[in-house]
Amino acid sequence: MRFVTYRSGNEPRPALEVDGGTLLDLATAFSRAKASGSVKDTLEVPKDITGIIAGGPALADACRTILREAQAGVLSEAQMPIGSVSLMAPIPRPAKNVFCVGSNYRAHVTESSRAQKKEDKVPKRPVFFTKPPTAVVGPGDAIRLDPAVSDKMDYEVELGVVIGKPGRNIKAADVLDHIFGFTIINDVTARDLQRAHGGQFLKGKGLDTCCPMGPQIVTLDELPNFENLRISIKVNGELRQDGSTGDLIFPIAHLLEQLSEGLTLESGDLLATGTPSGVGYAMDPPQFLKNGDILTCEIEGIGQLTNSVRDVSKEGLAA
Repeated sequence: MRFVTYRSGNEPRPALEVDGGTLLDLATAFSRAKASGSVKDTLEVPKDITGIIAGGPALADACRTILREAQAGVLSEAQMPIGSVSLMAPIPRPAKNVFCVGSNYRAHVTESSRAQKKEDKVPKRPVFFTKPPTAVVGPGDAIRLDPAVSDKMDYEVELGVVIGKPGRNIKAADVLDHIFGFTIINDVTARDLQRAHGGQFLKGKGLDTCCPMGPQIVTLDELPNFENLRISIKVNGELRQDGSTGDLIFPIAHLLEQLSEGLTLESGDLLATGTPSGVGYAMDPPQFLKNGDILTCEIEGIGQLTNSVRDVSKEGLAA
């Protein structure tokens, strides 16, 4: 299944993609399906995707039933063209910080070491950091560029893992039981701030709008080859990053095993798994983001996530 969140007035609403051009509003569809008896009347109508994820197998099965009905031509009153709505991040406001991993592609480690004039050394354990919920924006949203804060903004396309079943001390062999699905995350980074605060990444990674996400969450059953997906980003049409999730230093099972050691992962938690080579600051000369740039992230089987860069100082919006 492919879940999205769209904006209705000022409110986010969850939906399922029926086909490439049609969405199914889940709240309306659930109400109709409960009335007809095709799903259990005891199931709560989902208010958001996090609630769907937390609902576990019973709610997921109900979503599949409703999707099949919609694909068969039923529930037309709950359907709409995808082009008629504004998509948001699938989880517009995560319950806690987005977990992230640094230095998880070998070629990116090499380019970063060269750019920083450091020893080219692969980490022995995953390098974890986080991005706050206030950094999350959706498809089409602008990435704020405020030169008074940072003039060295950069991009990083990443495969995002969405946690389904909660767990702590998850074993690598059991990781698939805890994955709900996958999305695209752009780990936008202020490179100057990333290195200015004692070596920790939060400030440089956590600025407002620095976590574009979407356009959808694709469930695990639709993306069984998640360990071998093409992952890329174009800046103004120019291909900058082009890699494969098969090149991860620490595969997803290892990442979740390590991350969950003594730390409970909850339904709807997100993990960005690292970025391939081709980032702007490692180019010669460095190419940082500028006003009007268009960033298009793409991951095979998930889709495209496009955002623009907006210099807010030009509009008196820097404060």
